[in-house]
Amino acid sequence: MLRQHAEVYSRFGQAYKTGKVGVAFLSMDEKWTRINPAVVLMLGYSEEQLLEREFGEFLHNDSLAVYKKMMGALQAGEAPFFECEIKLTRAAGTPVRLLLHAVLVSDPCTGEKLHYLIHLAEIPEGNTSEIAPPPSDELYRLIAANIRDIVYYSTLDNICLYCSPSIQEVLGYEPEKLIGRDIRGLIHHEDLSVLELSEPMEFQSIQLRIRHADGRYLWIEFTLRLIEDGNSMSVLAVGRDVTERKAVETMLQESIERYTSLKKYNHDAIISLDLQGNIINGNEQACQLTGYTIPEMVGMSVSLIIGAHHLHDVIGYCNENNSKERNINLIWHKDGHTVEVLTTIAPIIINEERVGFYIIVKDITEQKKLLIAKEIAENTNKAKSEFLAMMSHEIRTPMNGVLGMTDLLLDMSEPGSVQREYLDIIRQSGHTLLNIINDILDFSKNEAGKTALHEEPFVLKNCMDSALELLLLKAEAKGLYIEVTTGAEVPEHLIGDADRLKQILLNLVGNAVKFTYTGGVTIQVRTAAKAANGITLQFTVADTGIGIPEDSRSRLFEPFYQLEQFMGRRHEGTGLGLAITKQLVELMGGSIALDSGTEIGAAFVFTVVLREEDKGSDGEPGTELPTLGPVGRELRILVAEDNEINRIVLRKILEKRGYAVDVAVDGLQVVEMAGSKDYDIIFMDVQMPGMNGLEATRVIKQTLPQEKLPVIIAVTANALKGDRELCLEAGMEEYISKPLRSEAISNIIGKFF
Repeated sequence: MLRQHAEVYSRFGQAYKTGKVGVAFLSMDEKWTRINPAVVLMLGYSEEQLLEREFGEFLHNDSLAVYKKMMGALQAGEAPFFECEIKLTRAAGTPVRLLLHAVLVSDPCTGEKLHYLIHLAEIPEGNTSEIAPPPSDELYRLIAANIRDIVYYSTLDNICLYCSPSIQEVLGYEPEKLIGRDIRGLIHHEDLSVLELSEPMEFQSIQLRIRHADGRYLWIEFTLRLIEDGNSMSVLAVGRDVTERKAVETMLQESIERYTSLKKYNHDAIISLDLQGNIINGNEQACQLTGYTIPEMVGMSVSLIIGAHHLHDVIGYCNENNSKERNINLIWHKDGHTVEVLTTIAPIIINEERVGFYIIVKDITEQKKLLIAKEIAENTNKAKSEFLAMMSHEIRTPMNGVLGMTDLLLDMSEPGSVQREYLDIIRQSGHTLLNIINDILDFSKNEAGKTALHEEPFVLKNCMDSALELLLLKAEAKGLYIEVTTGAEVPEHLIGDADRLKQILLNLVGNAVKFTYTGGVTIQVRTAAKAANGITLQFTVADTGIGIPEDSRSRLFEPFYQLEQFMGRRHEGTGLGLAITKQLVELMGGSIALDSGTEIGAAFVFTVVLREEDKGSDGEPGTELPTLGPVGRELRILVAEDNEINRIVLRKILEKRGYAVDVAVDGLQVVEMAGSKDYDIIFMDVQMPGMNGLEATRVIKQTLPQEKLPVIIAVTANALKGDRELCLEAGMEEYISKPLRSEAISNIIGKFF
């Protein structure tokens, strides 16, 4: 079959062999674009005289018709090439006989027509007959030996009939070894399905991975054509190595996919524009933000979205090379409403030339809401702190009156009288409440930033003695010692806020006494540093108490944090003492920390900044005793309460109503007494040491027979949502919160008896 093609070229091949052959390129409008020197010699024109002139200008009159006919057939695709004899006019005006061979060259990927390739061979003078044909294989061997592409010829069932020598250069195989073989074995298994061809004479372009002799695969692009050869069909293929091009295409595709994914899944809206501000494309977020679909946006002026007054600002950005935030803070939605945004503009640069830009838009509506909510929360928290500080102060005033009048009545009452017992309960409860109110007041004032230092001359020894004097009685009652050691270098006369220093010592030494049962407390004072603007004193408060667990040390200075488990508390307090102490220490220019090297007890080290040279806080609140109502029928009642004053108050209320009352101080004692004696009612404190009230209730409900089960009423200081449900879930019948009122107690007893 290839030989048949070679015979078509035979006349031109003979001319090629015996004469000078000119080669030239013509544009699609048939103008000279490139020529070789042989053309210049043939026609006598210089290269400059020929370039960009139409080929037809040089045709002799009797050659014009045949040339146009052949070119028309070539352009229509009726033939892949044509060959004819023509006459061209030389520069001297004389005609020259030439053999013309023309081929239309197209892009193998897109099919786009690119240019014409022509060969011109001069016909020797005096030869008026056809050129004697040379052997038909001459031209075939010449082309086959020098072409870089692979020429392949096979049967329809893929048996190789011919393969050009170039296959050895491209794929490493000797052509002779492939003839007679089924070449499908060299094709990647995933590409075998691409081999199927359709009707005869149909061109087909395919890309296949072909195995090289060294085992790797190369991408080869084949142009295939089914050829009718007598009574059989064969396949003629021309293949070109496109491995490098394929790698570039793959990289380009990956880049496109990454870019597409970035746009598609970006949380910000991305809109691409041309240099006039018209929208080219956008992502899904842009659709959601503006309300327009992509087809609606394409070609639309971006001014409809950002406002006409910002269009110049966007277009003017083209004079810059880097991305920059712009003062475009509103986007207009399709339905007319606006969205608050943060906008960035970045250039689109292709081949080092700016062709447009991106607008990247972040919707900050939710962020704005969060900022507003944060501001409201901060203002609310500040208002809460100010309110607590104000209310605590307002409570302190009448509390002082209550405690003062109580002291007067105590002086007037007889020792051992019931009246004195009641008054003593009022006084103790008042002092406890006073401490709590003071803590709340101090913490709230510190948190609201309203605590100020009052610097005055004071004597350090007197300040410390005044603070410790209040705690010596408590320490002596527990058999504890309090020792003070002051370094000789510590100045006696100082200037600072003595009251705040006293409060710090009261909190730390008070905690030390509270959590120490044997041994005592030591306070050491030394000079840590001296400077022109003041002196830094270091205080160490150490005890031999129960110490602080390792896992609790990081939270010591948090507000409301207490070491003991909430349901098993043994000591009173709000959990604000150390938080307030830390605030005051920092207010006085120092710091506080727990000494982790202490093996026994706990040791706190703090510093304050004072000046060389030469007062705490008070306030009292209270609770009134409930008014006693009429006495009910006699019932056996057990009061389970670990707080002595609360036990006395509840017992007195019940006894005054004629009930027989027993008391228990913890959950274990309650379980024991309930098992040994029949009770009608148990008033169960929820928070007790050892076994708390909830656990004690569960044990009683599980161990006592149904007919002996008492009515269990929860007594708790908590009044939060969910507390009542928690008590009822444990098996308690009812719930009452502190402070206790006599009518509330009467009502709850009347509910069951």
